[in-house]
Amino acid sequence: MDKKTLFGNIQRKASFLCVGLDTDLAKIPSHLLKEADPIFAFNREIIDKTADFAVAYKPNIAFYEALGPKGWESLQKTLEYIPKDIFTIADAKRGDIGNTSKLYAKAFFEQMDFDSITVAPYMGKDSVSPFLEFKDKWVILLALTSNEGSKDFQVLGTEGGKPLFQQVLEKSQQWGTDDNLMYVVGATRGEKIAEVRKYAPDHFFLVPGVGAQGGSLEEVAKYGMNKSCGLLVNSSRGIIYASEDKDFGDRARVEAEKLQQEMAKLLEQYC
Repeated sequence: MDKKTLFGNIQRKASFLCVGLDTDLAKIPSHLLKEADPIFAFNREIIDKTADFAVAYKPNIAFYEALGPKGWESLQKTLEYIPKDIFTIADAKRGDIGNTSKLYAKAFFEQMDFDSITVAPYMGKDSVSPFLEFKDKWVILLALTSNEGSKDFQVLGTEGGKPLFQQVLEKSQQWGTDDNLMYVVGATRGEKIAEVRKYAPDHFFLVPGVGAQGGSLEEVAKYGMNKSCGLLVNSSRGIIYASEDKDFGDRARVEAEKLQQEMAKLLEQYC
C-alpha cells in the first residue's frame, strides 16, 4: 500500500486507528477454546467488529510463533481475512546482517504479503536496506519506544551531544523516504513525540502506548500530526480484551468506535 492510499483510507474512515492483534490463548474467552483454531476464531470476530473503524491491524508475531506451526497457520489465516484496503503490520522487530534480513523481508513481504514490518536499527544500514527494496512495502523502524528500558540506550548522548534516537532518525532517512519508511514512537510522553517530529516532519509514526499504557491520544495528535495525518495509533488490550465473555466482539467494537470518534475530531482540528 502506498502513502497516498493509506492517507486516503484515513480520510475516508476519519480514523488513524491501528488495532493490535496480540492474541493470547490465556486471555481469550474460554468458549473459543472449543474451536478448531481458537486464535483465528478470536481474530476473525475482532476484525468483523472493528474493521469499520480501523485503518490498520498489527499482529504481534511473538504471540503466534510461540505456538509453533499452528500459530503460524493462525497468523496466515488472520492476514488473509483482513480486508485488502486495511494496512497490515507484522510487528516482528526483525533486523540482522544483510543476507538474513533479505530472507526475513521475503518471508513477510512475499510469502505472507504484509504491507509493513517493524525493524530494529541497531545493526545499521545493511540490516535495514533489504526491507526497503520492495515496492509499496514499508519498514517501521524503532526510533523512540515507550518501554521502561528505552532509557538504557535510546536517549543517551552520542558524539556531538545528539541522543541516539536522533541519530537513528537522521541516518535512516538516508536509506529510505517518507514513502517507505515509518518510525515507532511511544505515546507515553507527548513532548518526546514533538521532538521526534522535528527530525522526521513528513514520515508516518506508529504510536503504541495509548490506552492501557497511559498515553494521551490528544497529546499524540497535538505533537505528532502532520499534513498527511502522519500517525497510526495502536490500541491492543484496550480493544481486543474489553470483555472476557461472549460479547467480546461487540465490546471491542464499542471501544474502537470511541477511539475513532475522538480521532475524527482530532483530524478535523489538526490535519
